[in-house]
Amino acid sequence: MERMLHLGPLVLPWALLIMLAGWQLGVWVHERLSVRRGLAPGPHGWRMALVALLAARLGFVLRYTDEYVAAPWSIINIRDGGWEPWAGLGAALLYCTVLWLRRSPWRRPATAGLVTFTAVWLAGLALLHATAPPRVADLPPWHGVALDARTVSLPDLRGQPVVVNLWASWCPPCRREMPVLLQARNAKPQIRFLWVNQGEAPDVVSRFATQHGLPHADVVLDQTSQLGSSLGYKALPTTLFYDGQGRLAAVRAGELSAATLADNLALISSPMIPMIPAIPAIPAK
Repeated sequence: MERMLHLGPLVLPWALLIMLAGWQLGVWVHERLSVRRGLAPGPHGWRMALVALLAARLGFVLRYTDEYVAAPWSIINIRDGGWEPWAGLGAALLYCTVLWLRRSPWRRPATAGLVTFTAVWLAGLALLHATAPPRVADLPPWHGVALDARTVSLPDLRGQPVVVNLWASWCPPCRREMPVLLQARNAKPQIRFLWVNQGEAPDVVSRFATQHGLPHADVVLDQTSQLGSSLGYKALPTTLFYDGQGRLAAVRAGELSAATLADNLALISSPMIPMIPAIPAIPAK
């Protein structure tokens, strides 16, 4: 599960911080070894990182070609958090292999930097997994009133996958991801989508839902932002993905693209939910 570091209004994913720390340490090792060998600090720390990032992004785009073909501009929208970390690591290994084949004087320092980064990254992810709090076993005991005046109780929805989107009409990324969520809801009727508004008046929510074609039965009011606060998610938008047994499978803090939404929906559409750490994006404000 994606874990965050809260620094006042700033929210950063721990996995991203571990990756940055590993990269910085890897660059330091690369440069120190270069100097010891009488070489000027080479550019390979930055170049290898750029190659790895491009490969990680390309790997994810290739997994969800149809979604990106439908919205090509979203390929460059890296805020959606769509990355294939193993594709990036493979590209970095290939980069080092080319240095060895060319007998570059920087081949040993660059390889040492990559090994350092990999060790820090994998050790950090293992530590996050080992110290992770117990998973939330059930849908939270929360209920609210939908725009059609019916009460929606989250525990009563157990038995089918559920997507809970925490949003507000004043939030630009919330508005941008609405069409993506609505399209997925129409394409996957077996999954229940709920738009739980955080802290706005009923007339504001109703007007927004009508303008954007949101189903009133699935737009739920939470005027005190109780649900987001009780779950510890204050950044908007935040989307929670529960499987058919009511277990929390994934949390996405920040704007969803069609591809990243499909990636998370695959977790709750499968009988077995593999908890694989991924490279997150910095949540949008």
